[in-house]
Amino acid sequence: MEMTFRWYGKDDPVTLEQIRQIPNVTGIITAIYDVPVGEVWPKEKIMELKKTVEDAGMHISAIESVPVHEDVKLGKPTRDRLIENFCTTLRYLSEAGIKIVCYNFMPVFDWTRTDLAFDLPDGSNVLIYDDATASSWDITKEDVSLPGWDASYTKEQIRSVMNEYKSVDEETLWENLKYFLERVIPVAEEVDVKMAIHPDDPPWSIFGLPRIITCKENLERFCKLVDSPYNGLTLCSGSLGASSQNDMPDIIRHFGGMGRIHFAHVRNVKHTGNRSFEEAAHASNYGSLDMYEMMKAYHEVGFDGPIRPDHGRMIWGETGKPGYGLFDRALGATYLNGLIEAIEKNDK
Repeated sequence: MEMTFRWYGKDDPVTLEQIRQIPNVTGIITAIYDVPVGEVWPKEKIMELKKTVEDAGMHISAIESVPVHEDVKLGKPTRDRLIENFCTTLRYLSEAGIKIVCYNFMPVFDWTRTDLAFDLPDGSNVLIYDDATASSWDITKEDVSLPGWDASYTKEQIRSVMNEYKSVDEETLWENLKYFLERVIPVAEEVDVKMAIHPDDPPWSIFGLPRIITCKENLERFCKLVDSPYNGLTLCSGSLGASSQNDMPDIIRHFGGMGRIHFAHVRNVKHTGNRSFEEAAHASNYGSLDMYEMMKAYHEVGFDGPIRPDHGRMIWGETGKPGYGLFDRALGATYLNGLIEAIEKNDK
């Protein structure tokens, strides 16, 4: 396993110089953020990003993410051009030596939370999802502000795209995902880039939109859509683990044993009710997930890909991108390092 860290580019308040000082972190997970969704990432921008990371003494371990345009998820006539653009980006990333690409197939919204700074008793704050709050929102109304998404869509744009999704159920979304994979995975095989889909976050339907990458059964179905070792997973314990129905060590052993886990997000969540959760400190006793058993499962299947601590609390007065401060994610990486060392030495 290679310990890595998410970096949002030159505008990220967390710097590469700071990340490099976290023990055992050698890889950076990043992306290009100023190219419109659906357009080709220019080769020169990819090479500039690669050079920036390498000049700081690290390397790019994976891209997170190359976004999939909404027209592809909707199955619109424009999708062929957009998929070809996606494939061209894969070719350019491969030429730069980047061999893992994370993406998702969530309609309209990827991650969704109801509070980005929920105060915990210890004085830190975290991202949370409360189903009763989310269920009370009509996101197409002017007086509703969805945390983290105010700048992503205008209300008119949300109304328009939500209306388009009225004709898209789960089976239609599966069909559109299969169409996408049948055109992308052969290119991924050709250029040796492992595709790693991120689970839906949270792993259930929100606002009446279909969600399909949600559980072991659906991950199995996904892998069979195009049965290739290049068609794999970004296994995010915080996303799948938000559902108490998902047994994370079992999922890791199953898909890791198949060689389908290409990238791992490891974080903890605390179940606070039916379809409600708080994000938590990484250590097992702070949440509902057994972090030791998850890391042991990764060791048992011989996982050797990039792993990163995921969302952290905001602690010690830090401000910044919700979930992506420096301090608690650095503590998370250190905690995971300790688990890995103990598991490896115990195995010997």
